[in-house]
Amino acid sequence: MAFISEWFWFFLLLPVAALSGWIIGRRGGERHSDTQVSRLSTTYFRGLNYLLNEQPDKAIELFLHIAELDKDTFETQVALGHLFRRRGEVDRAIRLHQGLVERSDLSDQQRVQALLALGEDYMRSGLLDRAETVFTELAALDDRAPQALKHLISIYQSERDWPKAIDNATRYEAVTGEPMGRLIAHFECELAERLRAAGDFDGARAAVARAYAADSNSVRAGILSGRLEFDAGNDAAAIRAFERAARHDTDFLPEIMPQLLAAYDRNGDATGARSFLAEMTEHYRGIAPVLALTRLAEAERGVAAAREYLAAQLKDRPSVRGEAALIDLTLAAGEGGDPARTLHDLKHITDQLLVRNPSYRCNRCGFGARSHHWQCPSCKEWGTIKPLLNYAVV
Repeated sequence: MAFISEWFWFFLLLPVAALSGWIIGRRGGERHSDTQVSRLSTTYFRGLNYLLNEQPDKAIELFLHIAELDKDTFETQVALGHLFRRRGEVDRAIRLHQGLVERSDLSDQQRVQALLALGEDYMRSGLLDRAETVFTELAALDDRAPQALKHLISIYQSERDWPKAIDNATRYEAVTGEPMGRLIAHFECELAERLRAAGDFDGARAAVARAYAADSNSVRAGILSGRLEFDAGNDAAAIRAFERAARHDTDFLPEIMPQLLAAYDRNGDATGARSFLAEMTEHYRGIAPVLALTRLAEAERGVAAAREYLAAQLKDRPSVRGEAALIDLTLAAGEGGDPARTLHDLKHITDQLLVRNPSYRCNRCGFGARSHHWQCPSCKEWGTIKPLLNYAVV
């Protein structure tokens, strides 16, 4: 990708350099124009020859020479600076773009372009304080404010300055119309985490409320709200927040369940816990809600009932964790258990796991397959799909 970007800038330079040569030739006067144009044309085609022969270092030196023949070639100077930065010569790009910014003959648009390039140089070199100064100045100019604001958001994220990141993301949304709610919600949650750690729970709650205002489906805000209320002993509020987060994105259910179930328990609401977990089994294909319901069944109706429920569920959603829990229940049953039946159930579950899991995987792209292919159907590479060790016969 870096190689492609480098060549993109080289070929962008070609017409610019050619035009610059023509302009310089015209400025040389009638007496010298033919000689100067000839010299520049020769230099230009030498540079093109270097490019075609994959000698970019020599080519860039020639195009730099063309640009230096006339300091007014603004576009050539900017493009060269971009090329220097992409090649890792950031100091060189900074010097070139600084020189452009200091010129007094630039139009407003050119000054904005030069400042943007200089700020990007500073970011690439890790001089974030200087980049921040440049982009803050640029943000006051309406015509290129979006780019400056976007860079400022990136800077404040890296510095973990969440209030400034929020402010600039809000401004960016107002300028461009691009929704920034999800990002702002994460920034508010970062701020809430910091306030929570500092013991400012009211401030943390306010930040969570702002996160919800920015993104009403924020799972992170729901989890954080639930934890704040759980720590404060507000179990009913914690339950509402956790359940809201789980319904927004069931994939986060395992993160939510420990404190959610503890809140149900402290609130004495086993019926509510069973109802919510049963709802989750309909939408979440993982084993977590099933295991939680199994533990509730064991506590209320005994080991045998829990084992019966879990074995039935595992036939539909086989799981290694579920197998381990089934073994534990069988051992807990002791003499009253049925080992033969448990072994039969475990065999059925294991067969289901083997059927559902791939036996082969591409070591280039990770594609999983049940049968072997010499050419990967996903990345099209040859000889990269190999048997998984877990399924080796010997």
